Amino acid sequence: MRKSIQRTGITLALIGAVLVSACGNQAGSGTGADGQAGQPAEVKSKKPITLTIFTNGVTPAEFDDRFRGMLKEKFPHVTIEYIQSAKGSSIADLVAQNKIPDIIRTDIPTLYSGYLDYKIGYDLSELIKKNKYDLNRFNKVFIDEIVTVGQTGAIYGLPVPPYFPQALYYNKDLFDKFGVPYPKDGMTWDEVYELAKKMSRTDGGTIYRGFSANTMAMLRDNPFSHPILDPNADQLSDTEIWQKMFTNFKRFYEIPNNPIEKTAAAENTVFGKGNVAMMLNQHSVYLTIPPEINWDIVSYPLQTGAPKLMPQRGPAYWSITNATKHKDEAFEIITAMLSDEMQLSDSRKGLPTTLTKKEVMDELGKGHPVYSKKNMNAINVYQPVTFTPKRKADLIDIPGITQQNWMAETFQKVAGSGADMNTALRELDERLKAEIAKLKSQKQP
Repeated sequence: MRKSIQRTGITLALIGAVLVSACGNQAGSGTGADGQAGQPAEVKSKKPITLTIFTNGVTPAEFDDRFRGMLKEKFPHVTIEYIQSAKGSSIADLVAQNKIPDIIRTDIPTLYSGYLDYKIGYDLSELIKKNKYDLNRFNKVFIDEIVTVGQTGAIYGLPVPPYFPQALYYNKDLFDKFGVPYPKDGMTWDEVYELAKKMSRTDGGTIYRGFSANTMAMLRDNPFSHPILDPNADQLSDTEIWQKMFTNFKRFYEIPNNPIEKTAAAENTVFGKGNVAMMLNQHSVYLTIPPEINWDIVSYPLQTGAPKLMPQRGPAYWSITNATKHKDEAFEIITAMLSDEMQLSDSRKGLPTTLTKKEVMDELGKGHPVYSKKNMNAINVYQPVTFTPKRKADLIDIPGITQQNWMAETFQKVAGSGADMNTALRELDERLKAEIAKLKSQKQP
């Protein structure tokens, strides 16, 4: 079994035929055979059935809050059994017990290890065509990514909110305290750097930092869509681009009174202490900022030479298994959970939509007690950046979590310990090569 996703740079041409057929004779209409946006044709059989939904991360409480009521009302003949992965009920356990779920919430990093490697994958293309389901409802970036990772042109899932866009957070009270104008949407990194210099100071014996970051996300999800491992060779990808990013970010930690924390984990959370003016991080309903911090956000700053796009971590996907005896009903269920109505509800709760519909995007956070008072439109200033290129299928891959941890550690050496940037990147390259060699030797008989 593969330990990580095998990546490839295959063309996305195959998706074109599916996109066209998904729209039927009215491409772009967004309607299925029942006339509802993003909904499949109604399944005629209404006999009582049970469908099992399995996820790794979403708690039963969150699932119930978002979906249970709608599913019970719309599908009274369907009993939903919900399983969150735990000891004894992981996907490996369920497959071993021949209790394969009908629906799985998959994601890109574990599409193989948690789904396809178990030979339970199911291509949704025929159901999409049969129901004239419009894939153009979704941001193309998210559909393209799962098709690319799947390698065969198959569509192994439909993107479910949230995805995780990056934004620049700032502490309004600190800017007020020192009489410095707030950050604004559309800023460049050079402008943010000047703000960070003004906000890095000591006052009354307290050190106030101008800038902090979730360095792991900052480097992994970058505006160049630049991967860590080269997609086509066993080495660090284009070092010049990493040098450009390191140079941009390390200067912030060379500002007096703005030292980086000793670990990436500490740097990621220091904004919550109240003495940091700005933080680069993902917008996420799972990100906890203490209520006493009077914060807001602006759009991701633009970097010279990079596309005017917003770095982001992609969403999870609702997938169907090939073991289910109720594929039509399962498709009804997942598309109902991705309807305009449900995505509008998710958006109002602060979960960024996977749709392109402006009316849904504009409602982001408006029903949330905290986000409704924030500049959530900052998330919509730029389009999401395209996904990073995937490794060729015949190349050994290193788990993504390992790659991103090592990259964050490398930046930590440069920004925190003053290590030479070129030397640190060369050492990372050697570390990656050594790990690939080890993985190759483990595969040999």
